[in-house]
Amino acid sequence: MSKFPDGFYWGGAIAANQVEGSWNIDGKGASVSDLMTFKPNIDVKNFASHHQFTTESVRDAINDKSVEFYPKRRGIDFYTKYKGDISLFAEMGFKVLRVSIAWTRIFPTGEELVPNEAGIKFYHDLFDELINNDIMPLVTLHHYEMPAALSLKYNGWQNRNVISLFTRFCETCFSEYGEKVKLWLTFNEIDSIIRHPFTTAGVLEDNCGNISFEQACYNALHHQFVASAIATRLCHEMCADARIGCMLTKTMTYPYSSRPEDVAATQVKNLTNMFYSDVQMFGRYPDMMIKMLDNKGIKIPFIGDDEQILASNPADFLSFSYYMTRCESDDPTLERTPGNTTLGVKNPHLKSSEWGWQIDPIGLRVALIELYDRYRKPLFIVENGLGTRDSVEPDGSIHDSYRVDYLRAHLKEAKKAIEQGVNLIGYTCWGPIDLISAANSQITKRYGFIHVDLDDMGKGSGIRRKKDSFNWYKEVIRTNGESLDH
Repeated sequence: MSKFPDGFYWGGAIAANQVEGSWNIDGKGASVSDLMTFKPNIDVKNFASHHQFTTESVRDAINDKSVEFYPKRRGIDFYTKYKGDISLFAEMGFKVLRVSIAWTRIFPTGEELVPNEAGIKFYHDLFDELINNDIMPLVTLHHYEMPAALSLKYNGWQNRNVISLFTRFCETCFSEYGEKVKLWLTFNEIDSIIRHPFTTAGVLEDNCGNISFEQACYNALHHQFVASAIATRLCHEMCADARIGCMLTKTMTYPYSSRPEDVAATQVKNLTNMFYSDVQMFGRYPDMMIKMLDNKGIKIPFIGDDEQILASNPADFLSFSYYMTRCESDDPTLERTPGNTTLGVKNPHLKSSEWGWQIDPIGLRVALIELYDRYRKPLFIVENGLGTRDSVEPDGSIHDSYRVDYLRAHLKEAKKAIEQGVNLIGYTCWGPIDLISAANSQITKRYGFIHVDLDDMGKGSGIRRKKDSFNWYKEVIRTNGESLDH
């Protein structure tokens, strides 16, 4: 029977912008995520309408100091309650917790020359608490948390000046935390820049100047690729024994049918998805992607030693999120369904969550084998989970067998991939404690093993409660996955 390797990194994953709250406390500046609003009158499946921004709306949101319709400004109050939450993670036996460092806690506008000491101290305290509980921090440097001020001044990552500002932030993080953090990631789901340019890179369509919005997005992406490579080099230079990876949204796509037209359309989707990891893992743009962009009139803004920087600093490992798969077809009449901020043709053979995300455990095994065969470097599943509604019983219990079924099925497929030779080093389920959804700014789309008593408007006690899945995951970790077979 397949098994997880000794020393496997079991744990969970959260992001500062979705849990911390305290958005303007202790000198923190506004991030792009602090401007995201909960829109109860818009369908949860209509992702694009939840992420529409203009220069004017950004300025208005920065000036609006309220929190009612800005759930990420509240989070789950992890900023003050992190010790209690970490004790619950430790009780489950976590070996690792993926977190992010909010850029705006360290440099509130992104352009300060001296870091904010209160922000520096908070992450020291956080990492110390994790280490004292025998939990290793896995730290993402850029997780939808760039300073909103840089979006207005530079149109975010469209402007090359942001590379040096981010480099200063990275140098500060490596200098301050390099002795405590041995696993790093550069950009969360770097491919998402094309799906939600403002959230990922601060790019606004009405702030692009004399270039097209699409060209601005690819300029921003290139600058993030270069910044990621520089961060990788700095990490290797400044942090002894540390490893640093890149992170991809793995959007596994199947042909809707065996029609050659559907197969060809699917091939484009899959090659495009892996383009983002190709650049960071191989250190160069794929020739076919360069040609594809050129055919669309998109020019990659190489200057100076960009190519050498990319080539000399590939990532040490590939991490990725996996929630669903999708189909593709050249038939425009087929029904499309959402999934992790993307759309795909609905697969008639799969069930879907309330938010339309199709559930496909076998797809995780396929993805692991495909990625390891392509890159031959360690893989790390850093996001996987089921977002759904939970019901609290009168006695306070929460029976979430559906979450257990989802996770068990996916982990069993991961074991099969390991049996086939995949070097999988860790698994951090997304949202081990309920948090604010990235896509819709809701908390009622719950992922956690730990329930947080808050609703989408921030009402509730904030009390933490263990769900049935809490003890199930605890046993999975204790047995290093052997309990999955029982």
